[in-house]
Amino acid sequence: MRMLAQEEETDDVEVTWEDQQRINNFSKLNTRLRAIEEKLESLKQEKEALDDLSTEIELADEDEPVLYKIGESFFNLSHPSAMKRLESDQESISSQISSLASSAEECETTMKELKVVLYAKFGKAINLDE
Repeated sequence: MRMLAQEEETDDVEVTWEDQQRINNFSKLNTRLRAIEEKLESLKQEKEALDDLSTEIELADEDEPVLYKIGESFFNLSHPSAMKRLESDQESISSQISSLASSAEECETTMKELKVVLYAKFGKAINLDE
């Protein structure tokens, strides 16, 4: 067992209102980042499914109608209509992915700044890692 030096034992730093606001902000950002990452993963899987669907529709017979899911229902669409709809869905998901990725990056940047400030003041007395 290691004996702590006198200055190491008194690691009690007063938490000011501003410090508490920073800690709360970090917590909110961390929660938001986890939600964004889950949504990103879901959208990436959906994008991959749409890419697979695109390949399948390209191989399908152009004279036959295509069952296309819109919301919770399936509709018979002509081949060209299905391709247009698929392209617009792919573009929509791609834009959502890029938007969420930039939001995640903003959260991470702000969290890093808060970590620097909080670790500078509290040192080992605070744990901001998962």
